[in-house]
Amino acid sequence: MATSEDVARLAGVSRATVSRVLSGTAKVSEATRQRVEAAATALGYEPDVAAQSLSGARSRTIALGFFANDLWALSQLTRPQYHFHLDVLRHIEEAAAKAGYDLLLPSRPSSASSDSYVRLLRSRRVAGAIMVACPPNDVRTQALIESRLPTVFIDTIGTGPCATYVTSDNTAGARQVTEHLIRLGHRRIARVTGTETDPSGQDRLTGIRQALAAHGIPEEPDLARRSDWSVEDAYRQTLALLEARRDFTAVIAESDMMALGVLRALHEHGLRVPEDVSVTGFDDIDLAAFASPPLTTVRQDAAAMGTGAVHALLSLVDGAAVEPVVLPTEVVVRRSTATPGESAPVREHEGRAVDL
Repeated sequence: MATSEDVARLAGVSRATVSRVLSGTAKVSEATRQRVEAAATALGYEPDVAAQSLSGARSRTIALGFFANDLWALSQLTRPQYHFHLDVLRHIEEAAAKAGYDLLLPSRPSSASSDSYVRLLRSRRVAGAIMVACPPNDVRTQALIESRLPTVFIDTIGTGPCATYVTSDNTAGARQVTEHLIRLGHRRIARVTGTETDPSGQDRLTGIRQALAAHGIPEEPDLARRSDWSVEDAYRQTLALLEARRDFTAVIAESDMMALGVLRALHEHGLRVPEDVSVTGFDDIDLAAFASPPLTTVRQDAAAMGTGAVHALLSLVDGAAVEPVVLPTEVVVRRSTATPGESAPVREHEGRAVDL
């Protein structure tokens, strides 16, 4: 097996430099980083994480928490509404592996007390934690902030001396996609939104409301429905919406998966998209481009979110102060939106982010 000394010799650097490059613990020149990574790849070198931990070196393990973080939550990861966060998790794994870290998925203590989870993480000697889409009222959130264990939250606002967060600009994205519909001529715009306790959902609803208010369009309560983020419930909520009113010309769904449920309900009621009703989503998951019709949506950068969370955590581990990261979003126009009463033409820029 190749050793770090072999990598250092091939790259023409010291073993300490190899360690710094592969762990991401210090800044080196881009040329040096590329030489070390190329040498490690050529030799098939993998850091011995277990040996580093046993030797008393800094832990090479990152705890990963998400949702309820129990067996039920693991089963829920396969459900469609978590499609976007699965993509984020993939980028977390890639960035952690590139930095020489392993991921640990600890069980949530049955007591669910505020300090038992932190004690569990400390007993596992993790370098820090990345928490994905954990509810703000989750007992782990405040406990981690107060523990001073380096922690990065994704899609949850959590800050402290050793905690920060990475999220998308959900408010701006929702405002921009709503303005896209308004520019097309829509005034009766229905909304299928996420749960009240979810920060991302609340921010997106704020963006929708900002756009409506800016254009003098009143909010109509009977054009709004709450969903649990699943495609099934969005479908049911759209059916309920159709039972109440049919005079809306557009529907904003706060996720792409919910938009798929909206599309099915509209289709079953004989409504054409976009000729009768325009539909938008949020996330730009890969399924959005293959919906029927292809879905206009708000693109989040899953790669920047996952990779940014790992980089932020490693900076916290190094003792640096890390500001929260709010990533920009982009509206991607496809054929699910058009001027009321018109079909959407196929455009050269279809599927690309547009400048709104």
